Amino acid sequence: MRGRGALVVDEDGQRAGERLRCLVTGASGYIGGRLVPELLEAGHRVRCLARSPGKLRDHPWAGDVETVRGDVTEAASVAGAMRGVDVAYYLVHALGTGSGFEDTDRRAARVFAEQAHAAGVRRIVYLGGLTPKGVPEGTLSPHLRSRAEVGRIFLDAPVPATVLRAAVVIGSGSASFEMLRYLTERLPVMVTPSWVHTRIQPIGVRDVLRYLVGSATMPSDVDRAFDIGGPDVLTYREMMSRYAVVAGLRRRIVLPVPVLTPGLSSHWVGLVTPVPASIARPLTESLRHEVVCHEHDIARYVPDPPGLPLPFDEALALALRKVRDAQVATRWSSAAVPGAPSDPLPTDPGWAGGSLYRDERQMPVDASRALLWKVIEGIGGDNGWYSFPLAWAARGWLDRFVGGVGLRRGRRDAERLRAGDSLDFWRVEEIEPGHLLRLRAEMRLPGLAWLEMYAETDPGGRTRYRQRALFHPRGLLGHAYWWGVSPFHAVVFGGMARNIARAAAKDMGVDVHGRASRTGPTGRTGSARGFRH
Repeated sequence: MRGRGALVVDEDGQRAGERLRCLVTGASGYIGGRLVPELLEAGHRVRCLARSPGKLRDHPWAGDVETVRGDVTEAASVAGAMRGVDVAYYLVHALGTGSGFEDTDRRAARVFAEQAHAAGVRRIVYLGGLTPKGVPEGTLSPHLRSRAEVGRIFLDAPVPATVLRAAVVIGSGSASFEMLRYLTERLPVMVTPSWVHTRIQPIGVRDVLRYLVGSATMPSDVDRAFDIGGPDVLTYREMMSRYAVVAGLRRRIVLPVPVLTPGLSSHWVGLVTPVPASIARPLTESLRHEVVCHEHDIARYVPDPPGLPLPFDEALALALRKVRDAQVATRWSSAAVPGAPSDPLPTDPGWAGGSLYRDERQMPVDASRALLWKVIEGIGGDNGWYSFPLAWAARGWLDRFVGGVGLRRGRRDAERLRAGDSLDFWRVEEIEPGHLLRLRAEMRLPGLAWLEMYAETDPGGRTRYRQRALFHPRGLLGHAYWWGVSPFHAVVFGGMARNIARAAAKDMGVDVHGRASRTGPTGRTGSARGFRH
């Protein structure tokens, strides 16, 4: 781990430049995955608590941190993770997990606070939601209410706490940014709920991270909540209008419709944007409240350099540049989608006595393994799925209709995948560069499903593509589902295998975005996407 030099004690007794030992929960999520490298850059040592440590292994900073397996609701695993820690970051919440999430949040926060005290942790840092002043807590949206309760649990605990309260976070890959982006880009004329008139104080993700890092070294007598926000207070309608200007779009027409309830508007958001209704609902419910900062006391302890916090338009421009340059470090979908299956693929002998349906295909490829692997790793998102496009689109629409994630999540990076990445309605469960890509389905299914793609060399030294689809049914409905869709496997899975092999073969090359292209005698390059979808 990286660190810096000698300690200096300032006039408040705080040891400036101290190399602290920090525990980060939620490191596989949007904020946590970005906070870890910032803490390392500040000279601190970092330990990550994760339910699935494998999801963190491909991050650029993975070799610089200690990762331990555990769950914030389990006292024993939290106690082990807290051992020797100075500052504990709590960046998890049960967003969109349905009924009972408030109990889960409450229980996890209490476990975290108790174990922090038992381990002698100096400070808890929590990022929660900005709540409207003077509004009774009982009238808040359920998720704002739960976040407020978690913050109160930490402030009532013996360990000093810093509770940061933010509204809409603007950054490449954040759920709030992608909701704003897709609503504005896809709908020149919008029929919108009444919450487009709600006043909001958004904040750039850079400032959120700066405040989180700075909170680690606050004096020991600081034990309070801080409102954090950017310099602009805007309605959601104004945010959409300003996004259109920054993105170079034509003026958007917004027509508010008061009868659209939060539930209906969350489904509307789910249809238009990559954010599924299960996550869109708590976001839109929260937007019915005015969320504006009532103080900026955080600047006493984490001073704002000139030009910061970032104005809204600058935060937007920076986020858009990151998206267009394919430099999105983390996305909201980096964290597991509520309700999606999380069971890892077991070894085949473990299924003795159960059912595991398979569809297996393989074929030789007239290309190098390296070229075949580029095609495999470039699958999904804008690059398509190499088979019958209408079948994939229909499955995505059906998944959206029943509250799933659909196909719109796309990819974090157009060229590279890492363990834990979301990929349309799949999740990268395992990746062995140059050899294996295993995807676990996160669409709504009566069972568990995986798709494996291999780049191999056969005994004769020839490149071979191997593909395996697996399905573990749940109940009679699961069996009926498999046999109901199996007649289409020849088109969907068979077509995929043939087209992946074709994309890598003969005179095919793969451009920097993973799209297949053919270079003809004239040297001109033509898209091969016609058969890729």
